[in-house]
Amino acid sequence: MDASKESKPSPRKHPTTVERQSAREVVVTRMFNAPARLVFQAWTQAELFQRWWVPKSMGMTLLSCNMDVRVGGQYRLVFSYQGSEAAFFGTYQEVTPNSRLVWTNEESPDGPITTVTFEEKDGKTLVVMHELHPSKEALDAAGTGASEALVETFGQLDELLPTLG
Repeated sequence: MDASKESKPSPRKHPTTVERQSAREVVVTRMFNAPARLVFQAWTQAELFQRWWVPKSMGMTLLSCNMDVRVGGQYRLVFSYQGSEAAFFGTYQEVTPNSRLVWTNEESPDGPITTVTFEEKDGKTLVVMHELHPSKEALDAAGTGASEALVETFGQLDELLPTLG
């Protein structure tokens, strides 16, 4: 049940780990060489988020990115891929600046609850992203593909962060 995937770290970058931790949960972890306030900004400011969120190798385009990052606020991401569009949207349930985000994924009844924590130590930030699905079947259907894409996506965030300081 514990399948994991790691990226290869370069001298200044850290690996991304993707693990299926239970029948309903996938956890993605990555250390970033930046303070939590900058990493949090990259997750919560639409103009920054859209610069790193979509894996470049997938050939997808993020057409629009709307984020009202506050408790009860909504987000909506619209992607284009091979001539078709898909929207991902939900509601922020918890927002603790520089520390924690929790949101729903409402594009399907089987969407997970996503929790992202930001833990700073010595100027670096550990990001832990939990996706808790409503059932084992929902996670099985979703697979870990989207989480595994975060290996590339987090690498893109790693490249963006030095430009923000």
